[in-house]
Amino acid sequence: MITVPVDLGSRSYDVLVGAGVRHALSSVLPEGVSMVALVTQDAVAVDVDPGVDSRRFVLPSGEQAKTLANVETLCRGFASAGLARSDAVVAVGGGVVTDVAGFAAATYLRGIPYVNVPTTLLAQVDAAVGGKTGVNLPEGKNLVGAFWQPAAVLCDTEALAGLPAREWASGRGEMAKYAFLEERPGGGVPGEELLRLPLDEQVARCVAIKAGVVAGDEREGGRRMLLNYGHTLAHALEALAFEPGGGPDLRHGEAVAIGLVFAAELARRLGRIDAARVDLHRQVVGAFDLPTSMPAGCSAPELLTLMGRDKKARHDLTFVLDGPDGVQPVRGVPADEVLATLIAMGARER
Repeated sequence: MITVPVDLGSRSYDVLVGAGVRHALSSVLPEGVSMVALVTQDAVAVDVDPGVDSRRFVLPSGEQAKTLANVETLCRGFASAGLARSDAVVAVGGGVVTDVAGFAAATYLRGIPYVNVPTTLLAQVDAAVGGKTGVNLPEGKNLVGAFWQPAAVLCDTEALAGLPAREWASGRGEMAKYAFLEERPGGGVPGEELLRLPLDEQVARCVAIKAGVVAGDEREGGRRMLLNYGHTLAHALEALAFEPGGGPDLRHGEAVAIGLVFAAELARRLGRIDAARVDLHRQVVGAFDLPTSMPAGCSAPELLTLMGRDKKARHDLTFVLDGPDGVQPVRGVPADEVLATLIAMGARER
């Protein structure tokens, strides 16, 4: 077992990584918990034993479960079950479950403890760590939520057995992002060392990178924005699914992979990096066996509108972009440069 601390003062907690760590659940529950609300989905075939009285709540499947209506349903269920402020929520599932259950925990009785037991690679390396919870609106992804740190996170790599190929790809998209965030001068091709590690160590390495960023900027006032590298376009591509007629069939990590390449192309257009650096992004993304091309049929103006609603934006277009000093947030990016980059990558002009 590998323990990765998330150092946030009084809100500090540990992330445990390894085969079978879900069985440590009872030992990480806060003192005084006498009832647990287990939040999961039908497709999640992972059982946990909190060691105390529990009630099971099942969210609908898919990204469509991330709604305010489902948060209300959970909170009403918690109230009917008699869940008290001294009790806890345990989220067992992927990023959808940890996002929704965490937001419900943050708002029920103005905040009760919760523990994440992530069961997908994406959730283990990213979504379940850091305390960002939330749900979607028709206008975009994760536009309503709260910063609410878990009491613990149990990344049981046994739970990844049998994970569908595209779910592995979704997690690898975040891993490709971390490859660039931990890049060191003269350190070789980003991600090469990470891909050679055993699975437990891959997960722990990504968690440690995120924990270090979160510890220095818990509420995304500055450096934590770096964790959104590749995500501005990714969230716009995912938001297309909420538009009439739906959008491209992409898992989150697949969208992030395309977003990383887009961010590199945009940075080159703005004169921040050269073509060789863009090629390196394509090489790294490809090494994680992820897509590098824009899905067919996407409208550049529509994507631009969706990117303007990104949480990083302050009435402008804000992107996390590579540059001479590494990856940084860049504000006030001209809309015409964004459109030109999208079109160059294959998006429609209208």
